[in-house]
Amino acid sequence: MTIYSPPPGGGRILDMQGGSVLRILGLVFIGFLVVVFLFSAVARVDSGAVGVLTLFGRVTGEALPEGIHLVNPLKTNHEISIRTQEIKETASVPSSEGLVMNLDTSLIYHLNPEKAADVYKTIGPNYMAVLVEPNLRAAIREATASHSANALYTGEREMVAKQIHDQLTDKLGQRGILVESVLLRDIQLPATLKASIESKQQAEQEALAMSFRLQKETQEAQRKRIEAAGIRDFQQIVAQGISPQLLEWKGIEATESLAKSSNAKVVVIGNSKNGLPLILGQ
Repeated sequence: MTIYSPPPGGGRILDMQGGSVLRILGLVFIGFLVVVFLFSAVARVDSGAVGVLTLFGRVTGEALPEGIHLVNPLKTNHEISIRTQEIKETASVPSSEGLVMNLDTSLIYHLNPEKAADVYKTIGPNYMAVLVEPNLRAAIREATASHSANALYTGEREMVAKQIHDQLTDKLGQRGILVESVLLRDIQLPATLKASIESKQQAEQEALAMSFRLQKETQEAQRKRIEAAGIRDFQQIVAQGISPQLLEWKGIEATESLAKSSNAKVVVIGNSKNGLPLILGQ
């Protein structure tokens, strides 16, 4: 900086040299670079995701959990969701008889955080369309092809879902995709086949109802036979224990009870058969 003497009546004149201006601009630029460097060294990973780091396009194998992290500013952070996701698939699939039916399926899955870097490296961020969906379609076709349409429509739906689940768990699990569940939402059969199956089910239900009624009637008849046999045995036992002497004694007791009664009555003494009184009236 050069200071010139001012003219009479004036102030001093400052002359800024060009080097000083460049030095200030350089400091400002360096400060800007430092700020950019600091921001580049901070990686932020949202909740429900992991961060995969790459260096000049090469996957480093590092996977950052959710939160704020200090990383090499030359590295790039790629977020991949590890939340539970659903794929809905509607497919026309064959049964074991060759009949074509429509099957609505839902696959519930999520990415294994420990293998996020491998998935990004070998498959890419669009792993759902590249890996999950094709394997789901193949598993559905393979499972339904080993079962009849009637079985799929009635009682083997859970078995088919389990078969699809096991196959996807084996194929996707080793690639870093964890299968949670497989749901068969709906099975649509051809109208004629559906009507035939429903008619068969109705006939089976009617046959079961008729069998139940027959069994009930049989049990009722058996109960009546047992009851009649019990009454017969009771009468035989009672008849064996009744004698003329017992009947005469019971008659005497009844006559004594009537004689002691205050009601008016006519009693004839001397029955020709057993000598008991005859009660003619009151």
